[in-house]
Amino acid sequence: MINTHEILETIKMIREEHLDIRTITMGISLLDCAGGSTERACEKVYDKITKYAENLVKTGENIEGQYGIPIINKRISVTPIALIAGACDSDDCLPFAKALDRAAATTGVNFIGGYSALVQKGFARGDINLINSIPEALASTERVCSSVGAATTKAGINMDAVKMLGEAVKKTAELSADDGSMGCAKFVVFANPVEDNPFMAGAYHGVGEGDCVINVGVSGPGVVKTALEQVRGADFQTVSETIKKTAFKITRMGQLVAQEASRRLNVPFGIVDLSLAPTPEIGDSVAYILEEMGLEKCGTHGTTAALALLNDAVKKGGVMASSFVGGLSGAFIPVSEDAGMIAAAKCGALTLDKLEAMTCVCSVGLDMIAVPGDTPAETISAIIADELAIGVINQKTTAVRIIPAANKKVGDTVEFGGLLGSAPVMPVHKFSSADFIARGGHIPAPIHSLKN
Repeated sequence: MINTHEILETIKMIREEHLDIRTITMGISLLDCAGGSTERACEKVYDKITKYAENLVKTGENIEGQYGIPIINKRISVTPIALIAGACDSDDCLPFAKALDRAAATTGVNFIGGYSALVQKGFARGDINLINSIPEALASTERVCSSVGAATTKAGINMDAVKMLGEAVKKTAELSADDGSMGCAKFVVFANPVEDNPFMAGAYHGVGEGDCVINVGVSGPGVVKTALEQVRGADFQTVSETIKKTAFKITRMGQLVAQEASRRLNVPFGIVDLSLAPTPEIGDSVAYILEEMGLEKCGTHGTTAALALLNDAVKKGGVMASSFVGGLSGAFIPVSEDAGMIAAAKCGALTLDKLEAMTCVCSVGLDMIAVPGDTPAETISAIIADELAIGVINQKTTAVRIIPAANKKVGDTVEFGGLLGSAPVMPVHKFSSADFIARGGHIPAPIHSLKN
């Protein structure tokens, strides 16, 4: 039973510690839209999305008003479009991007994810066409997000795809140069992608999912930091227990919102993703949590250990609060979206190499990182390959969302605005990876992939 103390505690978390529901994401299957002419398939895609998600935004706003819980984003994820486009009569995938963008605008959501392909083991016709269209699709739409799964522990790494994706990132940056290379902020490359991720830009609705589902992503770095302030100087067992208890409370609130949205929309409840998702707001930072543990600056020695503790404790607390934890669930470390990460990168405490090490123990990977605009496509591909290798070997989801900011150099700042924040341009290694990327082919799955 909820008592008065718990109610007041939750109100304080919302008002003073940046607690919110980061997103309600409706996943919609488009498998029944595939086939026939591209024009007709796009019509069916638009019609199905706008029918199913007609009341999504209004419902989210009503729940906010009734419970006083901020719900920052209302979003949609759909079946990977490469599957739908590949069954149609044209090689042109751009009409699907336009249809998704129109559907997102009609329903009022801020992003729609699923302009995606899964190519960890090879390419089908729709995959090649979609990857080739990504730069123009992201540069010419406002709300469409794209992702490509290029590696899994079971399949290894598709290095032909990695080469293509480095080139796609580079071209996307150039086509959206007038907007701070914003197109790249809507594109993610994955190892071991999950089918129920509610967070953008990597959300898509997996083929193993039902026709429609509600997934919720919670947040709360500020709440965790405030809790740790109360045990300053205590040992790590106490730190872990404090984070677990806090994650439990955050997740319970997320499940309440998810179940209420599910009931009102008459759509099955899927999962709560309990990832700590930061914002550029001061106090709403994963980096500040790590510094509260005793690090002078995020990125210094000890950062990876602190992040490992945080990620593990968040998961332990979350799974006690809900039987339906899914998505990515852990701690995100996007540079541009985290005030503490931005500060650490600007002062030199946080480097690209250190971020890569941190991704071994946290959710996702190299996220919202700006690099110089003249970074070669092969270098971007090599950065992607390194991060995918971490995911494949460690049997975890990793990803890369990197922005080679057009006309920017190390020390400059790229402004994205809103939740995407601003990113200091970070240096990359000057030595070439071109011959490595040019080999192509497939990096085989690791030996521990053989589990049957």
